[in-house]
Amino acid sequence: MSRHVLVPFDESNGSEHALEHALEQHPDATITLLHVVDLMEAGYSTPVDGTLPGFWEDWFESEKAQAEELFEGARARASEAGVEVETETVVGRPTRAINDYAEEHDVDHVVMGSHGRSGVSRVLLGSVAEGVVRRAPVPVTVVR
Repeated sequence: MSRHVLVPFDESNGSEHALEHALEQHPDATITLLHVVDLMEAGYSTPVDGTLPGFWEDWFESEKAQAEELFEGARARASEAGVEVETETVVGRPTRAINDYAEEHDVDHVVMGSHGRSGVSRVLLGSVAEGVVRRAPVPVTVVR
């Protein structure tokens, strides 16, 4: 039985399903929800004023606030299941950040959602789940 389960968490249906799976299958484990803020994604959508002093600090605070809103709903669902979850927000590329967190925080198992991409979109966009599965230091369950 896993003692520490990591659930990468964003606004996708896949991460919601992963949370439900973790709550059902690992009710006695420490469950950590991890939200990754991807600076690369932010860079592509940076407005012209993105070079002004303070922009990135304000942007990051906004991202953390959005993550906290996501976590609030997840905490409520976990509470209904009688489980308390921990939450963490980190900055980085999702695949690397998830695997690094798992390695650095004694995670025993990763439970994550699949976005269900296939064909060309999967080739062009890549797959975080696939990257985590390939490089994870621990077992990974991918939930659809």
